[in-house]
Amino acid sequence: MSRGHKLITIRDLGVRYDNNVALEHVDLDIYADDFLGVIGPNGGGKSSLVKAIMGIIPHSGTISYGESLMRGGKPHIGYMPQISSFDKAFPISVLEVVMSGLQRERGMLRSYGKAERQRACEVLERASLTGLEHRAIGELSGGQLQRVMLCRAIISKPQLLILDEPTNFVDNRFENELYNLLHHLANEMAIVIISHDIGTISSVVRNIVCVNRHVHRHDSNIITEEQLRNYNCPLQIITHGDVPHTVLGEHHHCPHCEHEE
Repeated sequence: MSRGHKLITIRDLGVRYDNNVALEHVDLDIYADDFLGVIGPNGGGKSSLVKAIMGIIPHSGTISYGESLMRGGKPHIGYMPQISSFDKAFPISVLEVVMSGLQRERGMLRSYGKAERQRACEVLERASLTGLEHRAIGELSGGQLQRVMLCRAIISKPQLLILDEPTNFVDNRFENELYNLLHHLANEMAIVIISHDIGTISSVVRNIVCVNRHVHRHDSNIITEEQLRNYNCPLQIITHGDVPHTVLGEHHHCPHCEHEE
C-alpha cells in the first residue's frame, strides 16, 4: 500500500505526569496521505500523544519530523483544539481569529495586510462562513465556532492537520458539514482526528490508531469488537443499518442484565 513520504516518525515515546504513566514504548509513523482516526478510552493517552507531537509537553524517546513538514527550523502543524478551550468572551472578530493562524509566519507584532485578509476570506468561504467576517466570536453557534477554528488551523496551509474531538458540542448537521469539508481537505494534507466516536469517524478516516497507554495502528478504518477487546480498549462499536444500533460487549455479573431463560 502506497503511503507517500513520512511526515513524522515516533520511536519509543514515553510520557509521564509525576508518577503516572500516560504513554510508554510508542512507535508510530504518520504519512503525507494519512487520514487517521485516533481512538481510545478517557485517560488512555490520546491528548498526550498529540501534545508530544506538537512539542508542548516533555517526553522520552524520539519524534522526528520530515523535511517537508519543517518551516523556519520547526515543524509546522495545523491544530484545532476542542472549542470548549476557547474563550468566547474575548472581544475578537471571526476574521481576526482566522488570521491569527498566520502569526507564526507573520510574527506577533506585524499587522495583517490585504493579502492576509483575502486569504482569510477565502478559507471562510470554503467553510461556508462568508458574511460572518466581522461577527464577534461570542455571537457564534457551536458549529460556526468549530468551523472558524478549523479555518484558523488551515489558513497557513499546513501539510499536517490535527483535530482534538472536533465534534464535541455541535449538532449532527454541523458535524456532517465538518466531515464533508475534511473529506476535501484530505486531498491536500494529512489529517489526524482524535475522537471517542469510532462509529462516525470510521466512515470518514482511512486508518485507525488505538491509544491506551500503548499505541496500535490499524491499516483499515474497520475495527472489530475482537480487536478492541484484545487491545483492552473499552469502546462501544456503533454500526449503521436500516435501524441505527449499538453493539455492546457482554456484561458479567450485572443484575440489571439478567433475565430468565
